[in-house]
Amino acid sequence: MHKEEFSKHIAQQHNITQKAAHDVIDTFTSSVIDAMGQSKEISLVGFGNFSIGKVAARTGRNPKTQEPLQIPAYNQPKFKAGQKLKDVVNKK
Repeated sequence: MHKEEFSKHIAQQHNITQKAAHDVIDTFTSSVIDAMGQSKEISLVGFGNFSIGKVAARTGRNPKTQEPLQIPAYNQPKFKAGQKLKDVVNKK
């Protein structure tokens, strides 16, 4: 489901306009991006946790030339699903 479909889903589910639903999605995503850009973790009970993982520097290899190269350390955004979300996805 892409953003347009998701905003239609939210609009129908919560009886709001599609533009309002679109604004909700934009507000949520920009807020998550801003908070994680400030190295903050976000915990939404039942839904999941957004966190930042550190990836260490390492030596890689250019697949074309087989020449070694240094890959610098970086921060990796992570999401861990909460139990409620896991239960809904795995209902039997």
